[in-house]
Amino acid sequence: MSAVDEWEQILSEAGELTPAAVDRIISVHGDRGQRAIDSIAEQRVKEYRDFFVVVGHEDEYVVEDDGCTCKDAEYNLDPTDPEQLCWHAIAVRIARAIDRTDKHDMWYSDVRDFI
Repeated sequence: MSAVDEWEQILSEAGELTPAAVDRIISVHGDRGQRAIDSIAEQRVKEYRDFFVVVGHEDEYVVEDDGCTCKDAEYNLDPTDPEQLCWHAIAVRIARAIDRTDKHDMWYSDVRDFI
């Protein structure tokens, strides 16, 4: 079991961000993990019909299957290493595991047309 699967299982079983899960996420992901945890507290993970979106400080980032539209994911992470995730993808995994996404019954592609 990967380290990501491990902390995700801890979260799923607890149904919340426990101190043990927070410690494990930060030990695996460092600052990225902390930023992801902060985004959960600030309710910045949105779930649309087609994508998850994490509201960052400068833009909204689309996350799908652990892939993200941010520059960190594009330039700094090894896409072949499942434990290397940007903080947006970590936030989506956390939010899904503890059911803390801000659900929107609409297509994100339709929302972007209005922005």
